Amino acid sequence: NITAGGIIIPDNAKEKPSRGRVIATGNGTYNGDDLIPLSVKAGDVVLFAKWAATANEVKIDGRDYVLIKETDILGILE
Repeated sequence: NITAGGIIIPDNAKEKPSRGRVIATGNGTYNGDDLIPLSVKAGDVVLFAKWAATANEVKIDGRDYVLIKETDILGILE
C-alpha cells in the first residue's frame, strides 16, 4: 500500500497492536549515574506493537510471556 505522499506501508504495519498485562519490570534505565524509573508497573495493561514481541517470546512453567522494552509500549490502558 502506498500513501498519497508516496510512503510505502507494508501490510504487517496495519496490524492492530497487542495487549498485555505487565507481570514484572526492571528498576529502570541508567543515564550516566542517574537511574530513570519506568513509567509502567506490575498490573498495568498495555498496548504494544506486535513486531516488538516477535523475537522475545518465552515459555515459563507452561505459560507464554513476552519480553519488551518500555520504549516499545504504545500506551497504558486505564
